[in-house]
Amino acid sequence: MDGINIDIEQEVNETSPEYYALTELVKETTDAFHREIPGSQVTFDVAWSPACIDKRCYNYTGIADACDFLFVMSYDEQSQIWTDCIAKANAPYLQTLVGYEEYITMGIDPKKLVMGVPWYGYDYVCQNLSKDHICTLFKVPFRGAPCSDAAGSQVPYRAIMKQVNSSLSGVLWDEVQKSPFYEYKDDLGHFHQVWYDDPRSISLKAAYVKNRGLRGIGMWNGNSLDYSREAVAEQQTEAMWQALTP
Repeated sequence: MDGINIDIEQEVNETSPEYYALTELVKETTDAFHREIPGSQVTFDVAWSPACIDKRCYNYTGIADACDFLFVMSYDEQSQIWTDCIAKANAPYLQTLVGYEEYITMGIDPKKLVMGVPWYGYDYVCQNLSKDHICTLFKVPFRGAPCSDAAGSQVPYRAIMKQVNSSLSGVLWDEVQKSPFYEYKDDLGHFHQVWYDDPRSISLKAAYVKNRGLRGIGMWNGNSLDYSREAVAEQQTEAMWQALTP
């Protein structure tokens, strides 16, 4: 065992005892691992932004100081939709980058930040799908927000690749969010819109990691790809891995 990753996503209020207890837990865990297993690492998963996402108001600077590095989960960025209840990218480019700048502005060293990118997407059933690709969602509240990505279901990249070419739209690209998506109709006649990340969108984020001097990049999760011996699958899988290293 060479370390441990801590992923606690419960709500925490800034004025609660848990705010300080969580920081102390991370510090005690890090001290114990470093003492008992020299060279080991203790890491902590944080939301894409420190702005109390999903009511996770953690002591981010204290936790960053207490552990070896933060794994920033730059996905599920539509967990709380406060504006129009429509389908959007899992990890919009500019929104993702804003999150890192917020962490850095707090005083967290870029070398303490690892970018986590999604190797999965969201399949949304559209209440209405307009000709200009606006997919109106059924409202599913989450932690105070009136709408959320809980209206959709998570789909691994390997499944997306098997469906996209036979979809109604084929691959579409949103230039504002810098994300691919596509649309299809199910057997019941319902229209769906699927948002995901691919080598093109991930490469843009990986370039930011390199240029901004972050510690590195990772993904959630490695099992989302197709590791079969099929030629097309091998090419798709290799492209996703290569996208992490600009």
